[in-house]
Amino acid sequence: MSDLLPFLPWQQDIAETWLGQRDRFAHAWLIHGLAGIGKRQFALAAAASLLCESPQGGMACMHCAACQWLSSGNHPDLRRIRPDALAAEEGAATAEQDTEGPKKAPSRDIRVEQLRTLGNWFNTATHRGGWRVALLYPARAMNVVTANALLKVLEEPPAHTVFLLVADAPDLLLPTLVSRCRRLPLPVPGAEQSLQWLESEGIANADQWLAAAGGAPLLARQLAQSGSGPCPDWLAGFISGLADGRGQEIGALADELEKVAPEIWIDALQRIFVDLSLASVGTPVRYFPALARHTQRVAAQASAAQLSEMGKWLAQQRAVANHPLNAKLFTHSALQRSALACLPAG
Repeated sequence: MSDLLPFLPWQQDIAETWLGQRDRFAHAWLIHGLAGIGKRQFALAAAASLLCESPQGGMACMHCAACQWLSSGNHPDLRRIRPDALAAEEGAATAEQDTEGPKKAPSRDIRVEQLRTLGNWFNTATHRGGWRVALLYPARAMNVVTANALLKVLEEPPAHTVFLLVADAPDLLLPTLVSRCRRLPLPVPGAEQSLQWLESEGIANADQWLAAAGGAPLLARQLAQSGSGPCPDWLAGFISGLADGRGQEIGALADELEKVAPEIWIDALQRIFVDLSLASVGTPVRYFPALARHTQRVAAQASAAQLSEMGKWLAQQRAVANHPLNAKLFTHSALQRSALACLPAG
């Protein structure tokens, strides 16, 4: 897989300013911001720019030997540290895949062994006498053991090495680890720029997809390419049923959603409850404008406090969504609670 990617249009100015300070560059950077705005691509483009031997305005030239190595995905001074499951999704072979014997599901954690095997790489000279870049993402995939191992490395950082960590929410990371990094927040791009980019990517109904993604253009593109609509059919039926007072058979819907990854349908419920909370105070909805009429009718009868509490409960469930003791019971319970939260106050 090629490691040579350009900065996205909304990243250009930030990257130029940031990379212009490379003579005073910190040894570790925490690149963070909303999911789906292109943080991983920013980090890869940054790595390419740091490794480039003939940077143009601080950016990778795309033509030198270093850029050619990155284009072929085998630059000796770049290491990606990410879960094996994510590496497999990106098309890279993993150590677990290469071993003989029964196949195990690729790990979704960044394992401490992945850091330990980099010891020799950290302690050898760089290939061309320039930077060495260690790109770690997503940082939340590190458990406490892995995070502490990285912390020890950052306490005495290897020479000529830059660590780029990518995270959605720094507050969920080990505080001592965050304190060892300089923070680089990436903002959500403006709607007009995001829509132009989505349309250039061939995305129809770009405004609806961007709304469903909460303003995150890469997430909007991913959703648009998933084969579904901007608003899941099951969610549209669920909210319209509540708005019309006819409800929906929770058991049948739970059976349908049991086949869907929990984080996907919980995320959809979280978004609709944000819209319901906004509608309850007369504010335009954010995520599902096509459902605005139904959302407003439900919000008009429901308790604003109850809608807010349900949103908090869903956020708690999202954190443990991949480990339900009984998937069907969990799905049914979440839908039942969501419906009850939308009933008329009192």
